[in-house]
Amino acid sequence: MVSGMRPTGPLHLGHFFGVLQNWVQFQENYTCYYFVADWHALTSEYTEPHRIKPFVSELVKDWYAAGLDPEKCVLFQQSQIKEHAELCLLLGMITPLGWLERNPTYKEIRQELINKDLNTHGFLGYPVLQAADILMYLPDFVPVGHDQLPHLELTREIARRFNYLYGDFFPEPQAKLTESAKLPGLDGRKMSKSYGNCIYMGEEMDTIRPKVMSMLTDTNRMRKNDPGNPDVCNLFPYHLLVTPGKDRDIIVENCTRAKWGCVDCKKLLLTYLETFLAPLQERRRQLDSQPEKIREILDEGNAQAREEAVRTMDLVRKKLGFDFS
Repeated sequence: MVSGMRPTGPLHLGHFFGVLQNWVQFQENYTCYYFVADWHALTSEYTEPHRIKPFVSELVKDWYAAGLDPEKCVLFQQSQIKEHAELCLLLGMITPLGWLERNPTYKEIRQELINKDLNTHGFLGYPVLQAADILMYLPDFVPVGHDQLPHLELTREIARRFNYLYGDFFPEPQAKLTESAKLPGLDGRKMSKSYGNCIYMGEEMDTIRPKVMSMLTDTNRMRKNDPGNPDVCNLFPYHLLVTPGKDRDIIVENCTRAKWGCVDCKKLLLTYLETFLAPLQERRRQLDSQPEKIREILDEGNAQAREEAVRTMDLVRKKLGFDFS
């Protein structure tokens, strides 16, 4: 199984519940390769590449805090495995331009990041690099949400085209569909650092408390004695993820009967958020106090990933007749 994340900022609770908790479960049953996608970060951050480097170690800290264990999975840095670039080049030679232009997220991301000039070869061709990242390790599965299925299908199409032209080699990895927790941002929009509406995994409670106390709740509830509706409240999805079931029942009872105000509900959420975050932040502090361990984790993972990548590229070159040595 293969997947990666771009080091473009600190990870928030949406990343944890939407991605990382699934990764942690998969490491128990699969051979997992999880990579820091720093080359991918350049597709949008190419004007400020110096911003990427500090987030590489921060990403590893958040992964470790979430429960990823370098003894159970391979954690590596994409740019340190140069074979990824070579395979991307070779796959780019056979990938029709129309496939990239039809990529459903191409226009979506351009519209979302309107403050960045994304009219670049790197941005248009990032699905080819993504395909190289995945196919390099000949995986059976790629963990994705429903919205990412078009990305994986493009990888599968590139694999099929390679196999058609040069003989069967690459597997067509299957989607390992993951449950994506619906966790809105503090203001009700999608949780995103660009919106400034996140609770970060490594954030201290001193800064989380005022965020939670100012959160959007049920906009139809104007006064405390108005009955609320947890199903439309921006706060309740957080309770669904961190609050025990017995207390969630109490919340529903007191909210729908106007026995509690939103402040009461927020205070209870803060209690369980602190309980939830405490072990994650303790693991993170372990790496804060041992910065050399981050490099050790990546060095070891890079070595394991490179061994597989070298083996794959030897075979790819033979398929193309480019084994000149």
